[in-house]
Amino acid sequence: MIKFNIPGRGEYEIEHLVMDVNGTLATDGILLHGVAERIATLRGELIIHLLTADTHGRQAAIDAQVGLTAVRIAPGGETEQKAEYVRKLGSDKVAAVGQGANDAQMLAAARLGICVMSVEGAAKETLLAADLIAPDILSALNLFEKPLRIIATLRK
Repeated sequence: MIKFNIPGRGEYEIEHLVMDVNGTLATDGILLHGVAERIATLRGELIIHLLTADTHGRQAAIDAQVGLTAVRIAPGGETEQKAEYVRKLGSDKVAAVGQGANDAQMLAAARLGICVMSVEGAAKETLLAADLIAPDILSALNLFEKPLRIIATLRK
């Protein structure tokens, strides 16, 4: 668990990190360099969840690289499925990371929503649903190792 207090926003106790895979952690079905190592580091502090529709059919390889088994999202209604997953975990204990349009509700449902920029870009609705925007996935993951960065960005 990672705990921090953001002036003007209150206490955060993040237990779960929920992340989209394709576009966020991977490009064209290939895990981005450095992501597996960052996830391994964070596993001591957070329970990591990966959500995917497995668009490129390479999720089994990604699962092996990160040592996790992603939750497969059924075709159709991906946006609501992702948000419901966060709610079932207990939204107040969740940080969510994504960039696609189907990630917007997931980020809005989470206590802390982070939109990352990627080579695919980032959907406008996801940018607007996020609490914080990171330039790339490694920067986003680094925030959890250095939560003072989150505080500095979000304090009021």
